[in-house]
Amino acid sequence: MSKPKSNSALFMYIVIALMLTVSGVCFVLYYGTFTDSRIVLWVGVASFTILYHFWLRIIMGSVTRRFPIRYTAWWFKERRFERRLYKLLRVRKWKGKVLTYDPGAFSLKQHSYEEVANAMAKAETDHWINQLISLSTMLFSLMWGAPWLFISTGIVGMLFDMQFILVQRFHRPIIVRVIDKERKRKTRRALAKKSEETIND
Repeated sequence: MSKPKSNSALFMYIVIALMLTVSGVCFVLYYGTFTDSRIVLWVGVASFTILYHFWLRIIMGSVTRRFPIRYTAWWFKERRFERRLYKLLRVRKWKGKVLTYDPGAFSLKQHSYEEVANAMAKAETDHWINQLISLSTMLFSLMWGAPWLFISTGIVGMLFDMQFILVQRFHRPIIVRVIDKERKRKTRRALAKKSEETIND
């Protein structure tokens, strides 16, 4: 598990530690036959579900770091409908309030435009994986019943991660346009230099 890189990350680790403790105590009490209280069981189940959401997100974030995720991949290309969608959802107004696990990864003071664009692609990938994690919690109903509870919390988890996907897809095309302009500028300079060398020869 990586070290906290922001207040948001620290909050996640605190929640993980708290939920691990609460769910562990509740399950020991209930399944260890110290009590048959359904309240104790469902406090344990709720705590375990929250723990599952947070912990698996951090684990998968570390796993995807081992793979070469590039912003140039087809999946990360901007689609024609997206700008209209962002305008409809007013992404520009609330994007700055979204929590960030590792702000340094998106800092243009610490990284190049291409590195930031790749970090955005990785972050988006992580949150798509988180969608699957949220869906997988619905399987908990096979053990504890109450499918409506796990379906509703799974949907809430998916909606929560969707905001991060929208923000990454909103910002990345801006960075990509800067990268493209810089490449064209370098190409023009290289051609101009080559022309000068040809004339001088």
